[in-house]
Amino acid sequence: MGAHTFLYRRTGGRLGHSIPGVRGKMLLLDHVGAKSGTKRTSPLLYVDDGRDVVIVASKGGFPKHPAWYHNLMAQPDTSVQIGSEVRQVHARVATPEERERLWSKAVEAYRGYEDYRARTDREIPLVVLEPR
Repeated sequence: MGAHTFLYRRTGGRLGHSIPGVRGKMLLLDHVGAKSGTKRTSPLLYVDDGRDVVIVASKGGFPKHPAWYHNLMAQPDTSVQIGSEVRQVHARVATPEERERLWSKAVEAYRGYEDYRARTDREIPLVVLEPR
């Protein structure tokens, strides 16, 4: 992930924004460790939803949510880089009313999410990043 993040930032998203064989695009999520306070960046698949973007806290179907999810819940105001654009965003979990529609969009971008959902007993959170 370090190499992906480096290339993405260095090239303004020309490298790393698209991944061969994956319909969705990648962004860089900046977040701060909830316990450590360490600044971190995670490359993640996203889907557009109007002015918002949505990321999936799948962690490959593992039993626990990814660390970036916990970090965002502790400090939801952050930034993302999408291509060459840096956006200031506020993170929130999708409402139950939004979930089915957004899950379908996520699976359309990356079919592997259905496999991840089958592997875990937890509900995989969909995180909506709203402009702020």
